[in-house]
Parts: sequence; structure tokens; C-alpha cells
Amino acid sequence: MKALIVKEPGKAEVADIKPQSMRPDYIKVKTVAVALNPSCDLSGIVEEVGSACKSQVKEGDRIFGVCSCANHVRYSIPLPMQRRPCNHDNSMIINLFPSPPQHQLEDGAYAEYAMVKDGHLAKIPERMGFEEAVSMGAGVTTVGQALYHNLKLPWPTEPAKTPFPILIYGGSTATGTLAIQYAKLSGLTVLTTASPQNFNLMRSYGADAVFDYHDPDCGAKIRAYTNNSLRHVLDCIALEPSFAIDAAALSSDSSQELHCLTLLPADAWPVERQHDVNARWLCAYTSFGEEFTKFGGTWPAVPEHYEMGVRFWELNGKLLEEGKVKPHPVTVKEGGLAGIPEG
Repeated sequence: MKALIVKEPGKAEVADIKPQSMRPDYIKVKTVAVALNPSCDLSGIVEEVGSACKSQVKEGDRIFGVCSCANHVRYSIPLPMQRRPCNHDNSMIINLFPSPPQHQLEDGAYAEYAMVKDGHLAKIPERMGFEEAVSMGAGVTTVGQALYHNLKLPWPTEPAKTPFPILIYGGSTATGTLAIQYAKLSGLTVLTTASPQNFNLMRSYGADAVFDYHDPDCGAKIRAYTNNSLRHVLDCIALEPSFAIDAAALSSDSSQELHCLTLLPADAWPVERQHDVNARWLCAYTSFGEEFTKFGGTWPAVPEHYEMGVRFWELNGKLLEEGKVKPHPVTVKEGGLAGIPEG
């Protein structure tokens, strides 16, 4: 089959490779659409279901999902990243510069067929196309881990009785639009940041208030809006300028825990708020429940992360079918696998 293969960091090309070996706890999918990200998101048609799978799908079903990806054999990164702790439980990355298991070298969405871990996919509603559905894969896993496993927010099935605020920084990202919807379903007062041209889009996804991140007083205005009560932030951008706004927006009252969860390492978190804000990052790959090789080291398997991922994917499929969540806006591009490196 044809696949886009990582030859070395920063270089990929289409090649003919051996089809993936079938695994009992995986589902093989014939890809129809993929998203331009690190090769995680796909939609397509179920080709084969592993013998140990529990997902309620069968051959021929239209699905979207998320898979492990871009597992190059050996590459190095700056030393400070090599011993960075796993975000959820502070377990350490181990075994520097290893080679990943053979089956992980077969993983990724950028191929004619993709292997999806059981429980990390959902059926596409009849009203929805492959291209719309493919925008949600990694976002579903990330939102589930971020909002419910990590921040311990009320589940959409049992929303908060008394609303409290949460800031979704970077609301117009694919993860941001999903996070806004889920936080709203959980009964929270949802604040987000965006450029002014996206304000109406953010409101259409459920945001209660939208702030212009270009505004030098953005953080202060968010704190004022919440009456100094903001204690939960999900930062979907995770860069130094966004951290500065997060820090300014969070409550100055640290008598209760303050949380900022980021999608990239929080090394640039402001020094003046390191003592009172629990700023940490998550790595969504832990949701597959397997040891994996990334960032120059091997991360241990965390079974409870897998269980959480399966539970949340099941909920997402149900809410999507009911029309309670909707996908991110998409732009469809041509060119197939060969067009991916050019964006």
C-alpha cells in the first residue's frame, strides 16, 4: 500500500510499504480523509475488526478516529525535553533514544489503510461527510483527557449545578471549538480568546464571552469579567504570549487550587505565578494505553488513561449522533498523500 513515510525529522515522502499486520485490539480502516496535523486524524470505512475489539463497529461502517503516528526509529531532541515528566501523574520519560516497537512504525493516518486502537473511534452520523468528521479525532482525545481526566470537570451527563468559569485559550483551534462545546455541556461559564473576525464563530459553538488576545489588557479584562474567580484554564496555543494572558486572567486568590493545562510544555510559564498555579501539559498519546516512543524517550503505558479515552470516545459518538456537538469548520484540499507535505 502507499503511505507517507517519515524519513527523518522534517522530511517525509510517499512510498510503497507492506500493509500493516492485523492486531487483536485494533481496527483496520480504509482511509477516505485525513487532517493536516501530525498524522493522527482520519475518517474512512472499517476494513477489518480485531478479534479482541469491543467497539460496536463492523466492516463497512463509516467512522472517524485517532491513531498513533509519526513514530520514527531514532531521533534526538534538546536534552531538557528528554527527562520532562509525563503531565498527568509525574511519571518520568524513560529509555532515551530507543527504537519504537515494530507495530508503532506501522501506525499513522497518512496511508491507504490505518490502524485504530479499539475504543478510539466513532461512527459518522448519516448527515455528516468524511471531511467534516475528520476534524475531530485528536481533539476528542485531548478534550477528554484535559477537561475530565485532568481538570476533573463535571461530565456533560452530570453538569455542574452552579456554573463556574473556565477559559479555553485559542477557541478557534480544532481542539478549542470542541472544548468550548464540552465545557458548555458540563454547565460551565465558557470564556475564550480569538481574533475579532472569529468572535461570532466562537459564540456559535457556545462561548459565553470572547476576548481579543491582541488586546494588551486581555488577561485583566478576563479577570474582571469573572470577578477574580477564574481557576481553570485550558490553553490550546501554549506559547509564552498565551501563558502571560492565562496568568493575568487567573484569580489572584490562591486559597483554592488554580489550574492551567497546556497542549505543549509549560516551560515558559510566568515565574511570578509558578508558586500558586499548577501549570502543566498533557500528551494525548497516553490515551492509547501503550508504552510509546516520542520526544526522544519512551513513555510508560497508563491503563487508566486508555479507559478514560474509551469512555469519552463512546460519549462523543453519542453526543455527535444527537447533534449536541458539531465538528470544526474545515477546508478541503486536493492532492492526496503526495499533497500533504505541501499543506
